[in-house]
Amino acid sequence: MRQIVLDTETTGLDPRQGHRIIEVACIELVNRRLTGKHLHKYLNPERDIDAEAQRVHGISLEFLADKPKFADIADEFLEFINGAELIIHNAPFDLGFLNAELDRLDRVPVETLCQGVIDTLKEAKERHPGKRNNLDALCERYAIDNSGRTLHGALLDTELLAEVYLAMTRGQNSLMIEAEDAPVPQCDADGKARQRKPLRVLLASATEENEHARLLADIDKESKGQCLWLAQAAALADGSA
Repeated sequence: MRQIVLDTETTGLDPRQGHRIIEVACIELVNRRLTGKHLHKYLNPERDIDAEAQRVHGISLEFLADKPKFADIADEFLEFINGAELIIHNAPFDLGFLNAELDRLDRVPVETLCQGVIDTLKEAKERHPGKRNNLDALCERYAIDNSGRTLHGALLDTELLAEVYLAMTRGQNSLMIEAEDAPVPQCDADGKARQRKPLRVLLASATEENEHARLLADIDKESKGQCLWLAQAAALADGSA
């Protein structure tokens, strides 16, 4: 299972008002494990950045002046996400900007290339109704160190979001047994599966059973009748357990 954790930073809040992407970051998970593969680009938006947006991410137009335009990295971006499931916090925001950029280039929407989108904000709200569910709040809730996050940044945020997603969905680990973790049958010299010998069952001797009964009696005496083993045995004997 290949997943891509994705985040963007933008010149403003609404692509319908002509706002553009100025940073995009993607990191790869395969079978819930970080692979080390990532895509990270700063982009020249060819327009001004809203002052409020710049206060959030700290990226200036001067810094972006010599950076590539989205059109220059579109093919590389689409190749990286192709066929993967996307993990995005507040997915409608990022997808709105990405699809606006792709529409300018007469390219297909992101969703047509991917195997679905997981919106971690939506999932967090369902798991923690009535609580704050922004990335900082989720890092605190799942004990993830976000001390380096003084400003929003797409690459750092994808790394934190990957940890949040894995922590939030940790109960799914049992469903993700990898092929290489499966037991390998032991074979003999002829290549036939080797048969295991039946397990040997050792029964307690009369002396051991008496010693065990004595120990339980001592525990029951010290605990003033609260020995759980004796209580369970009595319940089994009268059929109430």
